[in-house]
Amino acid sequence: MSAMGEYEVLAAALAVACAAVAGLTVALVRTRRRWQAAVGERGWLLERERESATEAAIAAERDRIARELHDIVSHNVSLMVVQASAAREVLGTMPDEAATALRAVEDAGRGAMTDLRHLLGLLAPAQDGQDSAVGEAPGGAAEVSTPLAPQPGLDRLGPLVDRISFAGLPVEVRVSGDPRPLPQGVDVTAYRIIQEALTNALRHGDGGKAEVTVRYADHALRVEVLNTGPSVLTGTAPATARRPVGGTGRGLLGLRERVAVYGGDLDARRRLGGGYRVRARIPLDRP
Repeated sequence: MSAMGEYEVLAAALAVACAAVAGLTVALVRTRRRWQAAVGERGWLLERERESATEAAIAAERDRIARELHDIVSHNVSLMVVQASAAREVLGTMPDEAATALRAVEDAGRGAMTDLRHLLGLLAPAQDGQDSAVGEAPGGAAEVSTPLAPQPGLDRLGPLVDRISFAGLPVEVRVSGDPRPLPQGVDVTAYRIIQEALTNALRHGDGGKAEVTVRYADHALRVEVLNTGPSVLTGTAPATARRPVGGTGRGLLGLRERVAVYGGDLDARRRLGGGYRVRARIPLDRP
């Protein structure tokens, strides 16, 4: 082959190589652009997921705070209104009984303040990290720091029943099964169910009584609160109904949300024979 022929072959090979390099470069640029676009879209999706998760967490926390505030305010304010009403009725004729009722109002108010400080302490802990509540000393002269109490559980059922009974609603408590330590969330939920049911019975009852049953089953905790009242069959209105404030249904909704967290169920309804029934089942073996 002549020199001219070899030159032409080399030139053709070089042209083919240059074209291949150019093609590969274009493909590489396109692939890189697609990769950058995919990375950008994935980052956008991850950011949206983070925003959605944050919004869901904020909404869940707001619901939790709303439930806690309702439980604290509704229970204590209802007790205060009932006791204040009783004190007003006997103020002129039985001053000792009126003074006792007013002391109950004071105790309920102090209890509400303590619980609210506990909740606010959890929302905005002290800068030193100590779990304490700050309040005014008697007379408002100075501030004092007191340890925050843990969330209430069934171990505080006795004082709750005493407060409700003293306010005018006799309560009978039955415990069956083998009492044992419960997960904190389940313990708090069971206490709040009983507290809300008894508070509603006190507010809307007819001077009857209430029955609380706590049953420790093998795989679940069962709680039931019954109270007497007018029969739905006769439709008679209670003669001495206490209705200090109107209900919004927030309490029962909050209880259902609490129970649902643990895979349980709650049923609240009027009884045909009169009164109301609140019944809940909370699994104890859920992972």
